[in-house]
Amino acid sequence: MQIKIFYFNELRVCTYVLWDDTRECVIVDCGCGNENECSRLQKFIADNNLKPVLLLNTHGHFDHAMGNAFLANTYNIKSYIHAGDKEMLAQTANIAMSFGYKTKNPPPPDGKLEDGQILHFGQSQLQVLHTPGHSKGSVCFYSPEEHFILTGDLLFQACIGRTDLPGGDYDEIMESLSKKIAPLPENTVIYPGHGPATTIREEKLMNPYIAEFN
Repeated sequence: MQIKIFYFNELRVCTYVLWDDTRECVIVDCGCGNENECSRLQKFIADNNLKPVLLLNTHGHFDHAMGNAFLANTYNIKSYIHAGDKEMLAQTANIAMSFGYKTKNPPPPDGKLEDGQILHFGQSQLQVLHTPGHSKGSVCFYSPEEHFILTGDLLFQACIGRTDLPGGDYDEIMESLSKKIAPLPENTVIYPGHGPATTIREEKLMNPYIAEFN
């Protein structure tokens, strides 16, 4: 599996494109904030002869969904989010406006993500881990075969996601870290919703929020 990372919008959301030899691809957290960013993503897909088949959201915060409407309208692909964040996603435009950003509401998701669910594309698959705390519907996408996990805003390099936004809960995020993230193999690469990639081993050494579960 190959992974391309884009840093989109003023909040520098990590948008991920994942694909394999079949050229089918998945886009995670489409944060395109303007026409230029939408064009960059579209050009990359075209230049690499990719076929988008799934649009996934790690959670429903507006900065991770600013490009959902563009992607859904351009490629007519199915989108998925956890039920806990479905209502938040539907309010993307209004919530974005309250923070000073302008975007469109995405179309309603075609399906919901559940803990333990396996998503298939091409010859690859991703496992859904429900990891509430940053939001009620926060999920991670884990590939044990490829040794990586997309954590959204649950876990960053040396830090964790905010819990003071609607749907956030500190106790829940710590439980998610202890039960779903800390037990993963130490060589697992972490691709977060913002900032650089890291590993489980590095975070157990440097991140005070997860080091206690070492």
